[in-house]
Amino acid sequence: MNRSLTRRQQEIYDFLSQHGSEFEHPPTLDELCNALGLSSKGSLHKQIQALVDAGLVEPMNNQRRGVRLIQEEDHTALPVLGYIAAGHPIEAIEQRETIQVPELLRTARPCYVLQVRGDSMIEDGILDGDHIVIEQREQARNGEIVVALIDGSDATLKRIEQRPGEVILHPANSQMSPMRFSPDQVSIQGVLVGQMRVYH
Repeated sequence: MNRSLTRRQQEIYDFLSQHGSEFEHPPTLDELCNALGLSSKGSLHKQIQALVDAGLVEPMNNQRRGVRLIQEEDHTALPVLGYIAAGHPIEAIEQRETIQVPELLRTARPCYVLQVRGDSMIEDGILDGDHIVIEQREQARNGEIVVALIDGSDATLKRIEQRPGEVILHPANSQMSPMRFSPDQVSIQGVLVGQMRVYH
């Protein structure tokens, strides 16, 4: 038992730990009230907030997302930060989701996941719809595949070549031409370290 929790808070935490996976989606406050036999959703919300403050439950910014435990033991869940263009640059859309990623597809550094849109990297085997694992860093070696932010707004996935006074972003599609920028136009957001694909 966590000594900083009241008996009721511990009961709610234990229920989420043992039965949370039985729900199709993370349980809502209403579902938790019913499951625990509680009559007051307001009272339950205060207990959940105490668990948030204790670092055991994710903040409930949007109650429709349900109540989620913070998975301290699970280091394979990475945030999904939206879509990345493997074609013309498009804006990366921030999302608050996570996805399970095998350890061998990531590194010990902070990583995140993007979903590929477009076909500019198909000759490197990166296809539209693939999920890619990106190691978050601001430098890259020539030849690495990077998430590059162009002019502070549009993100794209390309193989990088850095020359004095010029950054060239190379597609892996013989139908497309390299993109050329001055160094101050391009900031590196991360480097590709893993890739996942669904076949159904």
